[in-house]
Amino acid sequence: MDEKLVRQLQIDAAKVRLGIIEGVHAAKAGHPGGSLSCADLLTYLYTHRMNVDPKKPKDPNRDRLVLSKGHSAPALYATLALRGFFPMEEMKTLRKIGSRLQGHPDIKTPGIDMSTGSLGQGISVACGMALSAKITCDPYKVFAVLGDGEIEEGEVWEAAMFAAHYKLDNLVAVVDNNGLQIDGKVSEVMSPYPIDEKFEAFGWHVININAHDFNEMEKAFNEAETVMQKPTMIVMRSTKGKGVSYMENSVDWHGKAPNDEEYEIAVKEIKAYLAELEA
Repeated sequence: MDEKLVRQLQIDAAKVRLGIIEGVHAAKAGHPGGSLSCADLLTYLYTHRMNVDPKKPKDPNRDRLVLSKGHSAPALYATLALRGFFPMEEMKTLRKIGSRLQGHPDIKTPGIDMSTGSLGQGISVACGMALSAKITCDPYKVFAVLGDGEIEEGEVWEAAMFAAHYKLDNLVAVVDNNGLQIDGKVSEVMSPYPIDEKFEAFGWHVININAHDFNEMEKAFNEAETVMQKPTMIVMRSTKGKGVSYMENSVDWHGKAPNDEEYEIAVKEIKAYLAELEA
């Protein structure tokens, strides 16, 4: 990938992270850790990979994305705002009465393709979307983002079996493997490992990447484009709370908002990084 493009993606992802912190702090609630860990992925998909148009959010030929780990909605909202679906200023209304930005994705919000939040259900819906496209010969692709804690849900594996059975090569799913869930380490709560071998056993093409390396991301999605007759699963090793020093790899930041002092530290760190990128 061109260095200039990588730099722009890094800049955009930093802006998404600022939006996440802004929204969660204003709401005094939310899930910053898992939102920050998938910010690079969502930035890459919406600004570089997916066929979407903020001026035509319901275009029948648009690519679809289902955020199966719906609690990471702040990352999706901030990315959609960056892409132009609504103003970034609206992040300050997160979780407030009357806001379009609910605590979990709602299909009534511009750019949201499916209401999610009940873990395990999003990937099932994504499978249905992909099968529908196959039946009707529509050109759109379907992307789904799951949490590594989420894949402890049995419904995920029913969906995995379904996707392989129907040869859904227009479906690319991603597991955000940050290693932490609300109760602690996923390896200790209910280990899903080895994630890659499990999905391979269910008939998926599997790729392992670093979640914060755009070159690896580009290579993985390019590879997924070449896969025929089976769905692709990208397992990305990520850092929970990525970009905010005191949140990184800390389960404490799964589901709480920073106070005013913590907010200022987070914003200062991200803006300092952004300034380096833009220098």
